[in-house]
Amino acid sequence: MPHVPAQPRPAPGPGSPPSSDRSARPAGPPARRSAWAETSSRLRAAATTEPGRLRIIGAVLAALVVAFGAVTAVEIADRAASADAVVDRSQPLSADAASIYRSLADADTAAASGFLAGAQEPAAVRERYRKDITGASRLLVKAAANTDGSTDSRRWIATLNEQLPRYTGLVERARANNRQGLPLGGAYLRYANELMTTELLPAAEKLYEEETARLDDDHGDARPWPLLSLGLGVVALGGLAWAQRRNYLRTKRVFSPGLLAATAACTVTLLWLGAGHALARAGLDEARAEGQESLAVLNDARISSLKARANENLTLVARGAVLTEDGKGDKYETDYAAGMSRLTASLGRAGQLAGDGAGRAPVARAVSAASEWRSRHRQAGESDRAGDYDGALAKVIGGEGSTGQCFDRVDAALERALAHEQAEFTEAAEGGRGALAGLPAGAAVLAALGAAGAVLGIGRRLSEYR
Repeated sequence: MPHVPAQPRPAPGPGSPPSSDRSARPAGPPARRSAWAETSSRLRAAATTEPGRLRIIGAVLAALVVAFGAVTAVEIADRAASADAVVDRSQPLSADAASIYRSLADADTAAASGFLAGAQEPAAVRERYRKDITGASRLLVKAAANTDGSTDSRRWIATLNEQLPRYTGLVERARANNRQGLPLGGAYLRYANELMTTELLPAAEKLYEEETARLDDDHGDARPWPLLSLGLGVVALGGLAWAQRRNYLRTKRVFSPGLLAATAACTVTLLWLGAGHALARAGLDEARAEGQESLAVLNDARISSLKARANENLTLVARGAVLTEDGKGDKYETDYAAGMSRLTASLGRAGQLAGDGAGRAPVARAVSAASEWRSRHRQAGESDRAGDYDGALAKVIGGEGSTGQCFDRVDAALERALAHEQAEFTEAAEGGRGALAGLPAGAAVLAALGAAGAVLGIGRRLSEYR
């Protein structure tokens, strides 16, 4: 059989399908890289050149300076808000809560004094009672409008608003019966006093404790050091110092105006931050130590004197009809003695806390008047036990030489001491708050200037490579 030579394979035409030979296939597209990998690759490549390294250094320095300014602005704004709350909100509310308590206790004292005066209640005593009730009602409205809405504060305010009309109704019934000479008036007055001591005053005391606790919280929020801001400031200054040293070692140029400006901006911010916060902290601590603590002790003293005076009056109203729980003594006389003991202790503490002569002088006058009050009360008790009720009554609610005169002196002295300590607190707290004024905005502006200086300083070096 003859040999047939192999025919050559015709070349594929333009429309022919590609050959099935794997070796003839074109290579596939390159594998795609993630954005992070691409960025990292570019940064590594840039870091191998001096211009690339300078760009990275400039970006890091600018970011550090901006972060320092931003964190400083945020932290100081938060502390300034807490300092504002101490001066403008929580301390005034605490003082108002204490005033509510004092007004209610004084109203109870005035009601008992008016009752003892008989059918012709003195106009001054009645006006004092009216002012106390009106003042307490007004302060309750203010407290309800300004409290933060916490469940506890709202509950005590609601209790006071509910029970105060009941108390005033009982007092009016006592007065009406007293004007007619009916002995039932004394019972109504004792019921009113019981309502005051078991419902109204405890609720007012709880409200005072709530608002004082909020004052302590605001004071505590304003005091902590801004450690994150201080740390970032030190890191930013360290970075700027390193960059300038690197610049000097490579170029022998001593100064870089842009980097120097950035360093100055960060230094000013850091010093302002440290000094401003230290002054604010010192002012708030002074306000608390020399103002708030003294105010709390003086409020306790004034409340104790009011309670003692009310119980002294009720001793003559009840005339031994109400005994202590063990049945061995007069309840109101026992409560009077306890109140005077608390008053003496509070006055001693107030004298120790008073920071100057202007604060100690009214406390000393209160101590002297309280001592005289005790002496006159003993004389009134002796007259009452001897059967001279009218003589005892004159020594309690009379004019010159009565226990009422001593009580008025104690109350007036404590009022002056409270006004002095309130002024001391406000001055110290406002001084502390003022030390932070402008710092958040100033830190933001200086940070922007510092970041611009860092970028310009590095940009000056970069221009040398163009």
